[in-house]
Amino acid sequence: MRARLTPFQRLAVATTAITYVLILVGGLVRASGAGLGCPDWPRCFGSFVPPMSAAELPPEFDASQFNPTLMWTEYLNRLLGVTVGFFILAATVSAWRHHRRDPHIFRPTLAALLLTGYQGWLGGRVVAHELAPWVVTAHMLVALVIVSLLLYATVYAFFARDGGVSHPDVPRRTASRLGAALILVTLVQVAAGTQVRGGIDDALTAGTARPEALAAVGFVDLVHRDLSLVVLGGALILLLIVWTKHAAERPLVLATNAVAALVGAQLAIGLVLAYLALPPAAQVAHLTLAALLLGAETVVVLLAWWLPD
Repeated sequence: MRARLTPFQRLAVATTAITYVLILVGGLVRASGAGLGCPDWPRCFGSFVPPMSAAELPPEFDASQFNPTLMWTEYLNRLLGVTVGFFILAATVSAWRHHRRDPHIFRPTLAALLLTGYQGWLGGRVVAHELAPWVVTAHMLVALVIVSLLLYATVYAFFARDGGVSHPDVPRRTASRLGAALILVTLVQVAAGTQVRGGIDDALTAGTARPEALAAVGFVDLVHRDLSLVVLGGALILLLIVWTKHAAERPLVLATNAVAALVGAQLAIGLVLAYLALPPAAQVAHLTLAALLLGAETVVVLLAWWLPD
């Protein structure tokens, strides 16, 4: 009979999952154009509870800024962000209670909590700078670092319960290092993709037709596309290493398969975005799958280091 999960394991899994949901919702906010649905921060139109109509706006706000759909989309995103913050706080308290002597669990969880506070402040900068691409990129990258830290603590918690971790042999170490390199390239690609999205928004604002908006971005889009081929090549090499050297290690094989599948899905969605006039649903899927891909790559690295011999 399978042992029950510990309180920290349950909370860590739930916290990681809801953080991914927040990233998905953030993509929905961006795709719907609701990023400035609340033009101030941390309040929304000067209040912690949004107004019900334009007539309730404080005098310093222009009624033309009021769009109920966009406002509530952004406001609910903020509420979910606060909820995630409480989940991470609870996970940190649980890590301190049950694993404070284990740096592989307590330190990444605490780091995720500290970064969550910074992420909240950075969200305010996103609004203050009116969705400037550089600050949106920073906001996205910090979110990905937070979820990677949570994954680190979560995966390790399962191995710690089983009596510790192993030292990888040379082939498994190679897989781990290749996975780490793939994470770095993927992060750069995500940053470039966020810049592409900012360029698209600028082109649309300038009156460019949606089918031509991507072509107006220029060099950054070419970098983003070229990096996708680098990520694909790295994923295929990683898949070959794992299949030929570690076919018996099912968790590692499944995680590596997930990396390859997510890279393939990302390429397919990229083609949809490029040739079908940037459908918003594909934009949300592209961002969400990027977060899942980084998570899968992180799990591969951790399993390659920590699977028992």
